[in-house]
Formats: sequence, structure tokens, C-alpha cells
Amino acid sequence: MSEVRIRRGFVDVAEGQIHYRTCGPDDAPILVMVHGSPGGARPLVPLMKELGKTFRIFAPDTLGNADSSPGTQYPVTIPYLADGMLRAMESLGIREFYLYGTHTGGNISIEAAIAAPQRIKKIVLDGVGLYSEDEKKGLVANHAPEIKPDLEGTQLLWAWHFVRDGALFWPWWRTTADRVRKGLGLPSPDSLHESVVDVLKAIKTYHHAYRAALGYNKQPRMALIKTPTLVSCGETDMLRPYTEEAAKLIPGARYAYTPDPKGPEALREIARVYTEFYLGR
Repeated sequence: MSEVRIRRGFVDVAEGQIHYRTCGPDDAPILVMVHGSPGGARPLVPLMKELGKTFRIFAPDTLGNADSSPGTQYPVTIPYLADGMLRAMESLGIREFYLYGTHTGGNISIEAAIAAPQRIKKIVLDGVGLYSEDEKKGLVANHAPEIKPDLEGTQLLWAWHFVRDGALFWPWWRTTADRVRKGLGLPSPDSLHESVVDVLKAIKTYHHAYRAALGYNKQPRMALIKTPTLVSCGETDMLRPYTEEAAKLIPGARYAYTPDPKGPEALREIARVYTEFYLGR
């Protein structure tokens, strides 16, 4: 089978335009994939190519991130971001679909499922954080600062360290030995550069969606999900410890641990787990 080709496009919404990536056969079941923070859907491309062998995939950049227009309702909330995603899909003529959300995208998927249960067939929530109130306060206060470009270009160096340190520490601003993310190390220079560029594209607005996710009180909302749900998490994901507890909060949900999406074998295994859940194989 030839490699799945990623195409890109824009769709009009009230706020302007939402940028999206798409791949897969035109007649395949539709899967919408929602990215984490910061940045856009670019990091999903390797998994998109694997799942795109079975599904027609659409992966939007959420409002205020990467190549999508900023939001217009402030403070930005997770329900607002979910509504933006749903409106974008409707503008593309997509009414019913399977849904995947990772980290911030998982929060958005929770609200999308509550708002439009008739449109979403099944959901995978990949990486669900269940922070305490004190943890949420610390993350909201420190993790996604507002950045304003200046004549010295300090935003350029800040974005580089923000993304680089985020690959090494959790949270990124606590750079001590006890906060090192185990088993990861730095991404390749090319991957790091691409992630930094994604953040810089929306440097004045990235923090709105990120703060909305960090402060999101998801536990009572998860109990309202009626759509069949799989909670998953990768081996070195810092949110792995919450996986089983998160699944218990959603009526009838299942959970699964997956390998980290590094290399073709791991991607094939992740795609197998998700496809079996979505399509009952």
C-alpha cells in the first residue's frame, strides 16, 4: 500500500477560518482528531497516516492555535473550543464521525460529546489529566504565560525554550531533577523547530486554549458522556497515572495502555487498538 498522503485546507467559521489536515479514502468512515497544547495538529500526522489506511481523517487546528484564526469569545473555554470544532466539521459537510482527542483535544472531545451526542459515534480520549485544585491553580498561573512580541525578539527565544523544556520536564517551568520526564529526551532538531514554529504562529493567542484546558473541571463533565469511550495513554505520557481513574468517571468506558507513538511498529499497534474500538474489530 502506498503511503497515505496528507492534504491541507481551510474552512470558514464565524471567527474567520479553521485550518485542517486530512487524509484517507473518500468513502471511508470519518475520524476527527483533535490535538493537544501548545501548537496545532502537525504532531498527529504520523498517527494520521496509519489510521488513514482505514479512516477518512480530519484534524483541525483549534481556534487560536497554529494556522487557525483566533477565537472571539474571551475568556476562552473548552465548550467554546468544542463548538468551534463542531461548527468547522459541519461546514465541511461532516455530520457524524468518530472522535479522537489527546490532552487538550481530549477535553474538547468531552464537551463535543456532551453537546452533540447524536453526531459522535465513539470517542478515544488519549491522555486525561485529573489535577487537584491546587495543581490546576499552579498550572494556570505558570504554564501558559501571555507572550507579546517585542523589538528585541525575545518571543523567539522564549518559544524555543518553552517547547524544548516541555519535552524534558513536567511542568516545563520546574526544571529540577525530580521533574524530568522519564524515557523521553529531546526530539530531533527538525521536530523541535517545527513545534516552535507552530507556537510562534499563534504566539499572542496560544495561551487561551492552554489555560482553558489546564483549569477545566472535567470530572463532573465526564459523567455526562453517553457516547462509547476508550481512555488510552502512552507509556511515557505524564498523564498515564490517571488513566484507570478517568475511565471510571465515564459510564461504560474502557481503558487501554498503548506504546508511545515512536516508530512504525508502535504506530501500527496504536492504530490497531483504536480501530478495534471504533469499528468493533
